Amino acid sequence: MVLHSAATPPVRPANAPAGRVQPKSLRILVVEDDLPLAEGMIRILDSHGYGVTHARSGEEALAALTAGDFDAMVLDIGLPGIDGFQVLSHLDPAKHCSVLIVSAYDRVEQRVKGLDLGADDYLVKPFVVEEFEARLRALLRRSQLNRNIRVELAGLAVDVVGKRAWVNDEPLELTAREWSVLSLLLTRAGQVVSKDQLQQTLTSDQQVLSDNAIEVYISRLRGKLAGAGVNIRTLRGFGYMIEEPRPGRP
Repeated sequence: MVLHSAATPPVRPANAPAGRVQPKSLRILVVEDDLPLAEGMIRILDSHGYGVTHARSGEEALAALTAGDFDAMVLDIGLPGIDGFQVLSHLDPAKHCSVLIVSAYDRVEQRVKGLDLGADDYLVKPFVVEEFEARLRALLRRSQLNRNIRVELAGLAVDVVGKRAWVNDEPLELTAREWSVLSLLLTRAGQVVSKDQLQQTLTSDQQVLSDNAIEVYISRLRGKLAGAGVNIRTLRGFGYMIEEPRPGRP
């Protein structure tokens, strides 16, 4: 069955109570400005016992993400104001919120951009309900595994959810921004993280970080990770990558 507009119960806004959701339900944030489509997705998710919150814009989505934790987010790209790509760029990697993009944008470059910004999967509208459910179930399975496994790379161990880190079993002291940089690099270990992505993660409304500031945080992390057997490589013109050093590579 293909999901399309239909009459359904009223949409629950982001600041409304969760209603009949069970306390231990997995929490899903639906970010969609097309109300009939959002209502259809909410009806499906409610029927499976998920705790659902709805945001109609990028601004509402960011407010909901700041106020609470979600296991997954179903995200439209073509939102009014702050679009879905911008929402992705402001996600806190430490929160482990899996992202399923559901968008009418079907060009390859748009899909690649969404995935590069941190989305876990991309589904083009209109979609078959069974595929939507299956993709979301797969994301949630991976998310739950990630929540229960400590990330380890050589002598570095990190509890991303608990925001704790160890080097060779010794606690590692990090500032909030150093932690944000390390979390982003680790969640994409073996992949390049650009300076733009790091800036978007660290930038607040009051301060925009320069390239030099990013380099300072990378340098500090390298010093603190000395002896851990990991390497933060600089790929000039591209960004940074955290990995275990390979033989013959500095």
